[in-house]
Amino acid sequence: MGYEQARDELVSIVARLESGAGTLEESLALWERGEALAARCQQWLDGARERLTAARGAAPAGAAGDDASRATDVDEEDR
Repeated sequence: MGYEQARDELVSIVARLESGAGTLEESLALWERGEALAARCQQWLDGARERLTAARGAAPAGAAGDDASRATDVDEEDR
C-alpha cells in the first residue's frame, strides 16, 4: 500500500472514530486498523528520510547546509 492510500484511509478512520457512531467492537477494529495504517505511513516517511539523508551524503561538501535546515523546517510543519 502506498503512502497516500494509507494516509487517506487513516484520515477516513479518524473521522469515523470522531463521529462516535458504531459499536465499541467496531471502534476497536477501526482503532487497530488505524494503528496499522499509521505504522505503515511512518515506514514510508522513515524510508523517504533515509533516502534524503543518503542523497545529501552524496552531495558535494557545503551543498547540503541550507537544504538540511529547510528540510528540518518542513519536517516540523508536517507534524
